[in-house]
Amino acid sequence: MIKVWKAKQYKPHDKALKEWWRQIELWRARDCLRYDRNSKLIKPQYAIERLYEQTKNRDTYITTEVGQHQMWAAQLYKFEKPNRWMTSGGLGTMGYGLPAAMGVQLAHPDSLVVDISGESSVQMNIQEMATICQYRLPVKVLILNNSYMGMVRQWQELLYEKRYAESYMGGHPDFVKLADAYGAKGLRCDAVADVDAAIREMIETDGPVILDMRVDPEENCFPMIPSGAAHNDMLLGPSDDGQKPISEEGMVLV
Repeated sequence: MIKVWKAKQYKPHDKALKEWWRQIELWRARDCLRYDRNSKLIKPQYAIERLYEQTKNRDTYITTEVGQHQMWAAQLYKFEKPNRWMTSGGLGTMGYGLPAAMGVQLAHPDSLVVDISGESSVQMNIQEMATICQYRLPVKVLILNNSYMGMVRQWQELLYEKRYAESYMGGHPDFVKLADAYGAKGLRCDAVADVDAAIREMIETDGPVILDMRVDPEENCFPMIPSGAAHNDMLLGPSDDGQKPISEEGMVLV
């Protein structure tokens, strides 16, 4: 097939290609990955950026659970080598990250393995901390704790007129005490000024660590595609809400 394709000597449609690049530049101009860098609350994007800065020169593997934190990790952690990013992708498997981190750590005992997690996803398989501690695996769990099932809350805010239902998660455990109960080290960070020190302590601790990073509960992740819409019909920021209302068919898909 490749030989036949090359033999036909197809050439790009210059007009269509230029129009496509024009559209891409319009999307880029929206800078939808930006966030408030002067916030008094810890922004989840900032936490991931600081994690990257402190691990970029190490032999590091990153796993994730599923949700907003997964998107931010994909956008902001700069992977320079293949096979360093373990995530369930579009399968949306909540609870994937912790057992994946355990497996990666067994395969690479001398490497740094960090599970970037949400406080809801990590509890899907939190019992794996028992195995991690039993085998003395130095897995690090960075929980971006916003007290919500964040992606669900974001959908409800932007597309369902803030009709919140079962997305607030106020009954979570004390993750520091939970880490201690399993035999790991538990840390908590709730101030922007302490982010670097908390991440550094997590990394340098000899053994498994759970770092409960208390982040802005109302931060949203962009771009996002409304349910039932095409990939080129994205929401690039809060101002797009209402301009691209979700269809009845799309609502049924959520």
